[in-house]
Amino acid sequence: MIFQGRSRRKPTGGLYRPHRKKRKYELGGEQVMTVIGERKIRKDRMMGGSYKIRLFADKFANVYDPELKKVVKAEIKAVLENPANVHYARHGVITRGAVIQTSIGKARVTNRPSQEGIINAVLIEKLEGAPKVS
Repeated sequence: MIFQGRSRRKPTGGLYRPHRKKRKYELGGEQVMTVIGERKIRKDRMMGGSYKIRLFADKFANVYDPELKKVVKAEIKAVLENPANVHYARHGVITRGAVIQTSIGKARVTNRPSQEGIINAVLIEKLEGAPKVS
């Protein structure tokens, strides 16, 4: 857990004296980096009793084909590029906006996998000789 409240340090270097304890709502979680691999998730409780499903790894994505207007479950082969961070593509981190190579072609991720527990993408370049979708 990461404390996200005010620092104890003043701009001058002195210390603020605490008037209360740290509160649970001031705590945040570690960043989750979704990678390619066997599916691994964790359910984290959020404020209001809702949940976020943290996705650590997955090897399949729901890819929407705009030509056929169908959604296909495709295997993820690699992360080609990631506009969030130049190093993420090298490390294979999947975030919203990342371009992934799938079994049916190149696709752009449209959701936030580390917060939704699933990878959704839109096909941007179809692979020649890709499996036919009925």
